[in-house]
Amino acid sequence: MARETLLPPESLARYADAIVRASLGLEKGDTLVVQGEPEHRELLVAVAESAYRAGAQFVDVVTSDPLVMRARLLHGSDDALGALSPWSRRRYREATGPHGALAHIAGEGEAGYLDGVSPERIGADYSRLVKQLGFVRRAQLDMRARWIIAGWPTDHWAGQVYPKLDPLKAKRKLARDLLRFCRLADEDGKGTSGWVKHLRTLSRRSARLTKLGLTRVELRGPGTALDLGFAEGTRWLGGFEKLADGRILASNMPTEEVFTSPDPRQTSGTFRCTFPLSFRGRLIHGLRGEFSRGRLVRLEADSDAERDFVADFIDTDRMGRRLGEVALVDASSRIGQTGRIYYNTLLDENAAAHIAFGSGFGGTRSESPARGVNNSTIHLDVMIGGPKLEATGFDARGRRVPLIHEGAWQI
Repeated sequence: MARETLLPPESLARYADAIVRASLGLEKGDTLVVQGEPEHRELLVAVAESAYRAGAQFVDVVTSDPLVMRARLLHGSDDALGALSPWSRRRYREATGPHGALAHIAGEGEAGYLDGVSPERIGADYSRLVKQLGFVRRAQLDMRARWIIAGWPTDHWAGQVYPKLDPLKAKRKLARDLLRFCRLADEDGKGTSGWVKHLRTLSRRSARLTKLGLTRVELRGPGTALDLGFAEGTRWLGGFEKLADGRILASNMPTEEVFTSPDPRQTSGTFRCTFPLSFRGRLIHGLRGEFSRGRLVRLEADSDAERDFVADFIDTDRMGRRLGEVALVDASSRIGQTGRIYYNTLLDENAAAHIAFGSGFGGTRSESPARGVNNSTIHLDVMIGGPKLEATGFDARGRRVPLIHEGAWQI
């Protein structure tokens, strides 16, 4: 019996080529590690095909099952929490090396797979694993490694987005959404040209923001009145980014943002999330809080259990209550224009402006080593933007620079 596919072959190949060639810049002799869940098989195979067509020496497809993770957390010994095999460590070393690349396919395949697991065991598993893989995160944040996150529909995820459709129709509709958001639909041009053009637009916007030399940004919207300060030499990123060795990378598919890392000591004010946070198999509603002297001093959600679930994660690292990122998105976002919640941070963070607790990006500073960047083992994006969010910058002379007004970029 023929396997049911979500996209026509030519559309699937276009999506895979945008990941492998246009975004990662895979070359002859490279090694690609592709991570995903069992339901991602259609895209995992397409990415491998694209990589081999590009001349890859080897493609290592690694599937991880959320229910296997649940089994470890529920029944494993203490030594099993955060355990990493020697061969997995070597795989990550290769993937972050000069001839390696890492592609992660996102899209949850299991609902509530962490339900009933104690927060202490979840936190221990995460913090131990992060410490062992610190070299991967440092290489990525310091612009020394090629990596990308791209989405692929699953029954669970598509059912959240399109609950009135049967599973196959919901997945196919979500797959078409992904193509459109990545500018890979037929009307966007041949091959990956629409995606490349979009990335160049974001690159020009981030360069313009960098040139403004902003010292702080005010974000104002329903429930949000945040002031963020920036260190001298702060750079904005977005679209194509230049790695330390000069190669070009685009690490999120889709993307609509321009972003930077604020000075973690200079954040004050309140925020309120405009989207529910999809986090570790759970939906967190009504997340809101307050910063003082750069530190989160109050965190609330619609339920105490949801608040505690997020707080327990943030507090696994002593710098988790400080910011590592602010990202601006205007109303031209195709994701935002749908008016739909996609229950996945990869998409929802590109529908609206957002901030992130935890680690910042070394590439957001003009000097190396980067100064004034939050150094943390976590990174958690929360969406605070929407049509009513206003973003205003201020330069070193105190000159007011409107950035986003009435949903549109002003620069």
